[in-house]
Amino acid sequence: VQLQASGGGLVQAGGSLRLSCVASGRTFSTYGWFRQAPGQEREFVAGIRWMENSTPYAPSVKGRFTISRDKAKNTVYLQMNSLKPEDTAVYYCAATGRTLIFGTMSRKDEYDYWGQGTLVTVSS
Repeated sequence: VQLQASGGGLVQAGGSLRLSCVASGRTFSTYGWFRQAPGQEREFVAGIRWMENSTPYAPSVKGRFTISRDKAKNTVYLQMNSLKPEDTAVYYCAATGRTLIFGTMSRKDEYDYWGQGTLVTVSS
């Protein structure tokens, strides 16, 4: 079982990127995107349940980022618009076979599988 994150890169402030997370080997019930900036704790960005479109967001990205899933491709996406320098971080996708309730989808310790991370750099 593997999660493969991709799509990071260098973009100017105000630009957009789309991250992808492909799960190989199985489909999980809940996915999350987290990010970690240098010297900071890993923080929640967005989450989604596979069978229903319940999508909590961190306040700092709400209205700018959109998480979605493509069941046919077994892939979860994070569309990031209006990027800011403070969005610079390594972005990780995470997954669990459990259907998390809305209030726990932001907790790192609820996820059992993690991808390798993809670096997003936003220049000012």
